[in-house]
Amino acid sequence: MATLLRPDPTFYPSPRLAIDSPPETLAYMVTFDPARQSPDALLTVDVDPNSASYRQVVGKVEMPNVGDELHHFGWNACSSALCPYAPHPHIERRYLLVPGLRSSRIYVIDTKPDPRQPKVVHTITPEEIARKAGYSRPHTIHCGPDGVYVSALGAPDGGGPGGVFILDHDNFSVKGRFELDRGPQELAYDFWWHLGYDTAITSEWGTPAMVENGVQADILLAGQYGHHLHIWDLPRRRHKQAIDLGKEQQMVLELRPAHDPTKAYGFVGVVTSLADLSASVWVWYLEGGQWAVKKVIEIPAEPAEADQLPPVIQPFKAVPPLVTDINLSLDDQWLYVSCWGTGELKRYDVSDPFQPRETGSVRLGGIVRRQGLDGSGPLNGGPQMVELSRDGKRVYLTNSLYAAWDEQFYPEGLKSWFVKLESGADGGLKAEEGFFLETEQRAHQIHLEGGDASSDSYCYP
Repeated sequence: MATLLRPDPTFYPSPRLAIDSPPETLAYMVTFDPARQSPDALLTVDVDPNSASYRQVVGKVEMPNVGDELHHFGWNACSSALCPYAPHPHIERRYLLVPGLRSSRIYVIDTKPDPRQPKVVHTITPEEIARKAGYSRPHTIHCGPDGVYVSALGAPDGGGPGGVFILDHDNFSVKGRFELDRGPQELAYDFWWHLGYDTAITSEWGTPAMVENGVQADILLAGQYGHHLHIWDLPRRRHKQAIDLGKEQQMVLELRPAHDPTKAYGFVGVVTSLADLSASVWVWYLEGGQWAVKKVIEIPAEPAEADQLPPVIQPFKAVPPLVTDINLSLDDQWLYVSCWGTGELKRYDVSDPFQPRETGSVRLGGIVRRQGLDGSGPLNGGPQMVELSRDGKRVYLTNSLYAAWDEQFYPEGLKSWFVKLESGADGGLKAEEGFFLETEQRAHQIHLEGGDASSDSYCYP
C-alpha cells in the first residue's frame, strides 16, 4: 500500500490558522560561554504551565567544539513549504540549524526522536561555506520555500561583502550564494521577504572586522556602520534598490515584515542615532513601483551622570536605548521593541503601521537602572532577544547581545536571565510571577516548539 504523504501539522497556510494552533509547551534557547572555555549549548525549557517541570531546563545538548558563540538560529522548514510554488511540501519542521557567529560552523540539531533531548547530527563547516559561497560568520537562518537561507556578515578574511547563502533542504549542503547581482550592497545583517511580491529585504550591521571586538568609536562616529536597506528581486536574485536611512542612523538591524502576505510593508529597528543617541523604528512600504521608508517610532536617550556609565558612553552623559531586537505579532497588530541599554521592553499598537501607539512597557535591568524582578535584586543586561507565541499572548526575553558588546556596555560582567511576560488584550504587558530563569552561560535567542512569531512565512492571508 502506498504511503500517504501529509504536510507537517505545524505548517499553517495563513497566520490566522497559526494563531489558532495549540500553545507551545517547549522553548529552545541557545547559550554561549563568553570565555570560550566550555562548549556552547542548546537548552530545552519547559513552558507548559500544566507540567510538573514548568519553568525548568529539561534538556541540554552541548556542541562538539568550543568558541562557537551560538547566536541566531532557525528551523529547517516552516509554513513557507505550503506556498503554491514550494518544491518541498512534505518536508517537516524537525531540525534546528544553529550557527556559531565566531566559528562559522552551523550545527544541524535533530529534535524529532525526543523533543526534550535533541541531538547534533551534522556540522556544516566554515570551509564548506567559504568554498561554496565565499562567506563567513553566519548570522540568521530563515526557512524558505526552496531552501534554507542564511545571512552572513562577511568574507572569511573578516572583510566584506556580507550577504546570503542557501542550504539544501534535504542534506544541508551549501548550494551557494544568493546574490547574482549585488549592486552597491556591501554590509549585511538580517534578511527577510515578501513572498507574494517576489521581494527580499536585507539590512546592514558591519563586517566581522567591524563588529567582532565591540563597537569601534572611530567607525561609529564616522557613520560607517550600516545605514541602508536593500531591496532585491527575490526569484531573480538581483539587487533592485538601496534605501539610505541617513548616515547618522547607525546599525539597521532586525527586519520584521507583515505576516499577512497581501501586505507590502514591514518594520526595521535602528540601534542608535549619532545626533542624540536616540533609537528608532522605521516602516518600509511599497509606494507605486518603488519601496520607501519612514521613521515611525523614536525613543530618546535617558540622561545620566558620567560616573554611572561604562567608558564607551561616558562622554555622552546619557544612556542610549539601543534597540537591538523587535518582533511583530502574527496578527500584525502588536510590535515589541527591546531597549537593551535603558532596560525596557516596549509594546506598540501598529494596526496603523504609520501611526504606532505605545500601550505597554516593562523595565528589566538597564545600564543605569538595574531594575530587578520578583526580588531578584539588581539585574544587568536588558531586554534583548524577544520572541512571541503564535497567539501573541506570551513574550519570552533574554538579555545578552554579543560577547564583545556585552563587555563594553555591561563591563562588570553580564549575568544571564530568561523571563516570560504576559501580553494582555488591552495592550498591557507584565512579567509572569515566578518565571525567572538564570542560566550558567549567556542566553541569546529563543525559538518555540512548532513555530513562533519570527519563524515562519505564509502564502495565504
